[in-house]
Amino acid sequence: MEKTTVASPAQRWGRPGWVVVMIGLICAAIGLATPVTAVSDGEPVGEGASIFSRPVPGPVVRGFDPPQRDWLVGHRGVDLRVDKGEEVRAGGDGTVVFAGTLVDRPVISIDHPVGIRTTYEPVEPLIESGQEVKAGQVIGHIAEGNDHCPQPCLHWGAKTGPKQYVDPLGLLNPPIIRLFPPQPW
Repeated sequence: MEKTTVASPAQRWGRPGWVVVMIGLICAAIGLATPVTAVSDGEPVGEGASIFSRPVPGPVVRGFDPPQRDWLVGHRGVDLRVDKGEEVRAGGDGTVVFAGTLVDRPVISIDHPVGIRTTYEPVEPLIESGQEVKAGQVIGHIAEGNDHCPQPCLHWGAKTGPKQYVDPLGLLNPPIIRLFPPQPW
């Protein structure tokens, strides 16, 4: 009599395929695979799009250039061209954790429910610490006396931890990750 052997998932899909399946199951279990809906001026845009939007429409005049070590010089955000007094909008839904003067310039910091904190400077706040804001909501106006750039600019920063700065422009179009089991062909 011939013995029948049933192949395990690791044997059928190969070890890399099995790892991808397991990561997908873990992400689904903890909610990381939930579709994200974008917001533009308060209106949903669609599945898989960004939950963040630009705080001002101006072009980038200086990009993200993080230092190789925390203590080294770098540019931990992006500078966006603005006009003096221009409105600044919240990049995403969140809670204002700081709205005031930090050292010598007005700054706003917002904690977002996805674990990111965005900062906006120099911005005269129209909101207060503890206030909930929506993506696209006006949070302040560009302050006078900005010497961070040769022309008026908004410095927009983002971080995921106390020192883990990320490129805020990367929040606008995050990659769409879909996990499928490998096909047997």
